[in-house]
Amino acid sequence: MQKTLFWLIAIFLLAGCEKGVPSKVEPDFDYTSFVNPFIGTKNMGHTFPGATVPFGMVQLSPETNQEPLFIDGAYNRETYRYCSGYQYEDSTIFGFSHTHFSGTGHSDLGDFLVMPTTGTLKLEPGQADNPGSGFHSQFSHDNEKAAPGYYQVLLDDYGIKAELTATERVGFHQYTFPKSDSSHIILDLISNIYNYDGKNIWTFVRVENDSLVTGYRQTKGWARTKKVFFAMQFSKPFFQYGHKKYDDVKYNGFYRRFDETKNFPEMAGKDLRAWFDFKTEEGEQIKIKFALSPVSAAGALKNLEAEIPDWDFDKVKENARHEWNNELSKLKASFETDAQRTTFYTALYHTMLGPIIYEDVDGQYRGLDQNIHQSEGFTNYTIFSLWDTYRALHPLFNILQPERNNDMIKSMLAHHDESVHKMLPVWSHYANENWCMIGYHSVSVIADAMVKGTTDVDPDRALQACVSSSTLSYFDGLDSYMSMGYVPEDKSGSSVSKTLEFAYDDWCIAQIAEMAGDEKAKEDYQKRAGFYVNVYDEKTGYMRPKNMDGSWREPFDPLDTHGQGFIEGNAWNYGLYVPQDVDAMIEMMGGKDSFANHLDRIFTTEIQDKYIEKNEDITRDGIIGNYVHGNEPGHHIPYLYNWTGKPWKTQERVRMIMDTMYGPGVDGLCGNDDAGQMSAWYIFSALGFYPVLPGSDEYALGSPLVQNAEISLVNGKTLTIVVENHSKENVYVDRVEVNGQIVEGTSLNHSDIANGGKIVFYMSDEPG
Repeated sequence: MQKTLFWLIAIFLLAGCEKGVPSKVEPDFDYTSFVNPFIGTKNMGHTFPGATVPFGMVQLSPETNQEPLFIDGAYNRETYRYCSGYQYEDSTIFGFSHTHFSGTGHSDLGDFLVMPTTGTLKLEPGQADNPGSGFHSQFSHDNEKAAPGYYQVLLDDYGIKAELTATERVGFHQYTFPKSDSSHIILDLISNIYNYDGKNIWTFVRVENDSLVTGYRQTKGWARTKKVFFAMQFSKPFFQYGHKKYDDVKYNGFYRRFDETKNFPEMAGKDLRAWFDFKTEEGEQIKIKFALSPVSAAGALKNLEAEIPDWDFDKVKENARHEWNNELSKLKASFETDAQRTTFYTALYHTMLGPIIYEDVDGQYRGLDQNIHQSEGFTNYTIFSLWDTYRALHPLFNILQPERNNDMIKSMLAHHDESVHKMLPVWSHYANENWCMIGYHSVSVIADAMVKGTTDVDPDRALQACVSSSTLSYFDGLDSYMSMGYVPEDKSGSSVSKTLEFAYDDWCIAQIAEMAGDEKAKEDYQKRAGFYVNVYDEKTGYMRPKNMDGSWREPFDPLDTHGQGFIEGNAWNYGLYVPQDVDAMIEMMGGKDSFANHLDRIFTTEIQDKYIEKNEDITRDGIIGNYVHGNEPGHHIPYLYNWTGKPWKTQERVRMIMDTMYGPGVDGLCGNDDAGQMSAWYIFSALGFYPVLPGSDEYALGSPLVQNAEISLVNGKTLTIVVENHSKENVYVDRVEVNGQIVEGTSLNHSDIANGGKIVFYMSDEPG
């Protein structure tokens, strides 16, 4: 009876609506043509070239290999190359899965892998270096295409053309088959990114009728309790189906009376793969709508019905292009070369791959407490890689996506309310806190939006959540930090990085306290913001790790990125992270000339391999001297020359970095994109300014790469950026005018941008 009722509900949901996705006004030009989704898919880039819409929950993309996380109990370093599932150097495809990270340097997801095949049914994926050993297929980049919202490839082993597109919550597959009496669709429910034995906790699948399948999967990994529900609708009935279970079943109750392997409409287990059989004519298309939900299979069905009620693949594909074009066209920019334009618009595209919407169309979502919640007055988001993205991505959202960023902040506050620790997100995804990296950088995102007037969150509620997060004594050495003024290295590793980032975050909380009118909290957190001085060693001139007894840790090597108190950095570069008090830091470190000389040495002193060999996040392609642009802690460093009276050196460095660390090819990213932070740095820098201190209303001036730009603001106003005397040689800024007034100093205010108007850079080939 339950199955019949569910089937009737499904038929009603799938057939009862003709509304589709509303069309939007098309910009004057197709900006998606400037995007190359393959940028960054080689080596360390870890972006994916699949089908998604801006900030979409579904990110449907090919998996080109399946590397296990562990081999014989040891970490497999090759798995790091597959953080996003796709590597351009590969020539195999194992299937198309629906959830991905973009450039995070660590991974999870890769849920619900679908693979079309013909011929003898193979349920093992096989080995990439052994063609025909499993259901994977060879492919050629000559027969592969990708654009925002669309992916296409020819699966050579089967002669099947695969096409993918998506809406926010639904992936849409279109497979063009050859003539065959044995065509198959495999649903691999074992496959994960960063896979290992035991990652799958449970899988449950129901075959509701001859074209509708529902279910869920629960995994443990980076997110230790992750549930994703699905509804899978075929455009053509399958004539038979089955599954194979790979886990060791200790007890199966009275299910043992059935042959569950074939045409049994209920599948359950830890590790299983399902298959669905069809007979196809030459050129026949089988389409699949695959909806996700964080809540339930019924939620997935609602999402499917609301977002793709019919079977018009081209309409959904075109709508995805429209959505991307509308977002990309908010920033119209011109460049000297096509390569620069492609690099810029692909970077802008990358900034909108996350965070992602994480709720059903009715506003229900799974919370951190694993209960089902209803979003009220906001859209819930997830995937907060905050150690990366607070620096430039969220500040960019305050210009280009303020309404979404406001919802993201409200999602962070909901996370806090649902947290048993009463903690804002550190690094969170899919209703889980994974506790990756350091600091409590949600407070930076909140402060930045509050200072810039782009959020309507209650200041008292924001302050309470920030204070709660910053006083969780058992988190990352915070007890010692609060009582001693620093994190001791012999108690908590990466202690210098933690101390510096806690101090910056505390400065952000002081700004929130001021806006909340809490003078006591403001005073307390201003004091904590100065704790960075406690890890500065006057004798060596470096920030360095200190022990519980107050002694400096020995031995100390300021160039080493391992075991010296820093995470993914060293004292030479990470030791300059005091954005809240740059002038005081410069004075403490010997004054402007000495500090500028140190900056010069960072860019010109080649770091030896021995200092980075234990850090897989630091690679040669992201290094200039000892400056590591491929990792986030140094992203503000090129702009620090502005505080030394030598702004022309900032201008030289940022143009050099844009020219050498980014490009239009598959190796066009010098490291992990880190959920959009690397790309956001490029967007800001290409426009000529950068948020060295999120939480303030100032941007440090650089050297614009754009010839001109026009930003459409949410308030209906337009900001125009004009670059006079622009050329490759003219990297130096002679002067800057905002609405006809010459800018004094080396910074812009947020009001110069948010109020619209005109910013003019006058360029020269001589330092100014």
